[in-house]
Amino acid sequence: MAQYTQGYKLIDRYILTKYLKTFLLAMALIIVIVITIDISEKLDDFLRNNAPLNKIVFQYYLNFIPGFINLYSPLFIFISVIFFTSKMAGNTEIIAILGSGLSYRRLLQPYLHGSILVALLVIVMSNFIIPWSNQYLMEFENTYIRTYKRSQYNSMHFKQNENTLVYASSYNTTSQSVGFVCIDVLDSNQSICRRIESDRMIYDSLSGKWQCEKFHIRTIDHGREKLDYKPITTESLPLSPNDFKHSSKQIEVMNTPQLYRYIQEERLRGSSTVITSSIELWQRILNPLAIIVMTFIGVAVSSRKTRGGIGLHLAIGISIAFAFIVFMKITTVFAINGNLPPFWAVLLPQLVFGIAAAYLVKIAPK
Repeated sequence: MAQYTQGYKLIDRYILTKYLKTFLLAMALIIVIVITIDISEKLDDFLRNNAPLNKIVFQYYLNFIPGFINLYSPLFIFISVIFFTSKMAGNTEIIAILGSGLSYRRLLQPYLHGSILVALLVIVMSNFIIPWSNQYLMEFENTYIRTYKRSQYNSMHFKQNENTLVYASSYNTTSQSVGFVCIDVLDSNQSICRRIESDRMIYDSLSGKWQCEKFHIRTIDHGREKLDYKPITTESLPLSPNDFKHSSKQIEVMNTPQLYRYIQEERLRGSSTVITSSIELWQRILNPLAIIVMTFIGVAVSSRKTRGGIGLHLAIGISIAFAFIVFMKITTVFAINGNLPPFWAVLLPQLVFGIAAAYLVKIAPK
């Protein structure tokens, strides 16, 4: 009995080692290819903006790698599993292992352990390491690649707090000036009790106040209105320049706790970025499940010995991976433009293909 147990542990180590080595080798090769192509595309930008070599290597490409691994790890786990499992099946190793008395379910254990290990690594990377590395990556891009920075934001509606609604026609980041702005303050009955309007406002960073032109304050109290008008004035308002500029790039440099707090703040403001931010949050948490799902689909597809060998298995695998990616994109579009909640937009592809993985494992030859 001890010999059988020792043999099974040897098989576990054999499969787990192949699982991790094949994945790491595949990722290393594709990263080298992608970086080579990226250098050829951005070489003119590097030379034009005098980017130092040490910053290109250590600030840009070193911080580029974690994001790439996080984004494509399910796909390359899938291809890696198909590659080495199909090779094992072609060499009749799978048949020999099952013939020794090891059940098919038991055979899947090292695959499960390997996929959980990689998934945990991806969770840590996507929630904490990648947001940190993105700060340095974006700093480099803004300095040496995309030197143009957006300076104009138009037609903004948001809630400053539960009782304050803000509309601004435009905001210029260079001059920190706001075009026509309207601030509605609500009472306990959610009725407008005060409206503040200004044709133009400029922020004074020293005093923290706004220099306003054609400034109106309309106060409504028990059906009576009071209007105050000032051609030019300096006012202290519950607004800051950051309230008017919101970039999707912000969420890429936030770790998960920061992103969660940002979503709560934006939900209070009634911001349109809540959905995309929520999708990003759930992708960080749930997307590592795809590694486990893709692993089991890869094993089920490639553990059968066929005449087509690795080529046939890879063709089937790439078709399944393509379907999975398309399904993820479709659910994301439904979440952004439809009524599908972000949680289900991220979970639904994992759930559907998880069921498919369970079915494929069930019908796989034992």
